[in-house]
Amino acid sequence: MSAMLAAVHAIASQYPDRIAFEGADQSISYAVLDQTVTEASIQARDQDIRVFGLLADNGVPWALSDLAAIAANIPMVPLPLFFSPQQMLHAIRDTGLDALLCDQPQQVEAMLTQAGIRHHRAGMYCGLHLIRLHSIPARELPPGTARVTYTSGTTGAPKGVCLSLDHIETVAAALAEASEASIIDRHLCLTPLSTLLENIGGIYTPLLAGATSTLLPLQQVGLKGAAGIDAARMVNALQSTAASTAILAPQMLQGIVAAGESGMPMPDTLRFLAVGGAPVSPMLLARAQRLGLPVFEGYGLSECASVIALNQPGQHRANSVGKPLPHVHITFSETGEILVESPVFLGYLGEKRPPHPFPTGDLGYLDSQGFLHVTGRSKSLFITSFGRNVAPEWVERELTLHPAIAQAAVFGEGRPFNTAVIVPPPGTNPQAIEKAVQQANHMLPDYARIGKWIPATAPFSPSNQQLTSNGRLKRDNIHAMYAEAIEQIYQEETDVVF
Repeated sequence: MSAMLAAVHAIASQYPDRIAFEGADQSISYAVLDQTVTEASIQARDQDIRVFGLLADNGVPWALSDLAAIAANIPMVPLPLFFSPQQMLHAIRDTGLDALLCDQPQQVEAMLTQAGIRHHRAGMYCGLHLIRLHSIPARELPPGTARVTYTSGTTGAPKGVCLSLDHIETVAAALAEASEASIIDRHLCLTPLSTLLENIGGIYTPLLAGATSTLLPLQQVGLKGAAGIDAARMVNALQSTAASTAILAPQMLQGIVAAGESGMPMPDTLRFLAVGGAPVSPMLLARAQRLGLPVFEGYGLSECASVIALNQPGQHRANSVGKPLPHVHITFSETGEILVESPVFLGYLGEKRPPHPFPTGDLGYLDSQGFLHVTGRSKSLFITSFGRNVAPEWVERELTLHPAIAQAAVFGEGRPFNTAVIVPPPGTNPQAIEKAVQQANHMLPDYARIGKWIPATAPFSPSNQQLTSNGRLKRDNIHAMYAEAIEQIYQEETDVVF
C-alpha cells in the first residue's frame, strides 16, 4: 500500500476532523479524504480506466483525483494549463490516455474534436468532468509507472518522464524530514499542482506529516499563466491563509521581496519557503533574509522526482543548494557534470532505460562540508578563442550580485572576450551598470570577465520567449535578439584590456 495513503488512514483514525485540504469553497477532513479516495479508486477500477490525464486549476478536486489514481494503481499524467494545445495533444497521444479529468470541458472537447480524437463525457469524478477518449492507441509504459510528468520548460514535443510511486514517496518523506514538517503546518500551494515539485511538496509531504494544504485557484494566489505574478496578491494570500510553508520559483521570490522592500508587511507565520527550479541570485536571497523571510534554496530535476538537494534549518550554506537528500547518491564526471547514481526515473516514454549514472546536464561540486554547489549548465558551457572554458551562469551570478544588474546573459563562444546583455532595474543609469560590471570582473579570472556589455531593450521573460516558466534563460533566443549588436561589438573591439 502507498505509504502516503497509509499515513492518511492513520491520521483519519486518530484525528478524523483534522483538515487535510482547504479549497476556495470546500474543506476536506482526513476522515472524509480517506473515505473519498477509497470510493473513487473503486469507481475508477470499475470503469476500467487505463491511464488518467489531469487538466485543471489548483483545487481540492485536483488533489482528490490524484490520490484516487494512486489508490487505484492507475498511472496519472498531469497536464500543465500553460501548455499549448500542440503540447497537450502530444502528451495525450504519447501516453495513450483513455480518460481525461478537467475543469473546462468545453475547451478540452473543442481541442479533441479539432484533433480528430473521438470522445464522450462520462459524468463527474472527484469534482471534475470525466472525458473518455476512444481513438488513442494504448501505450506501453515502463513497469511500475505511477506518474508521467512533462517538464514545464520544454517546447515543441516534450518528453514524458516516467516515475514510480516508491521513488515519489521517498522524495516526499525526505522533504518532510528536511523541512521539519509537522501536523501544525499549513502549506499554501502557489505554483501549479501539475508541476512535480508542488505536487510532491504541496500535497504528498503535508499528508505524510498530517498537515493542511491550502489549494486555491492560481489567479487567487497571484499567479497568472505560466509566469505572470501579482506579488501583492501573493503576499496577501500567504497572510490570509496563515501559511507556514510554500514553494516559490525565483521570479516569485523576486516579486515578494520587491513588495516587502516597498513597505508591504511580510507574513509572520512563515517558517519554510523553498525556492528552486532555476538559479537564485545570492543578492536576492540576502534581500529576502533582511525582510525576515525563511528562504531555503534547493535543486532537483524531474528525472529524479524533483528534489535532489535542499538547504534546511540547521544545515544551510549561502551560495549552495544544500546537502543532497539522504536517499540521493551523486558523483561527478571528469568535466564536473553532476551525475545521479540513484535513484532515477524509469525512463522516457518510447526510449530505452536511462543511462546510469544519470547525467543531469548541470556542472557543480560538493564542498568539504557536503553542500552541493551548482555552477552552470554543461550545454551552455562555451569555449573562448583562447581555449578557456566558461560557464556563463557563473559569470551571470557574479553580475547579478550587484543591485544595478537585475538580469544578465553572457556570451563568448569562440570570441576573444565575453559580452553580456544586461537588464538593469528601472531608473539605473549606465554609469552604475558599468561600475557593477567592473566590480564583478574584479572577482573573476581574466578569461571569464566581461569585455563589453549591451543594455537589454526589455527584461528577459516567458512572454518574450527569453525565459522559461521556471526562470532559466533561453540563451539562443536572447542571442538571436541581440546578435547584431553583439557582432558589432566584436567588429569594433579587437583588443579589450580588463
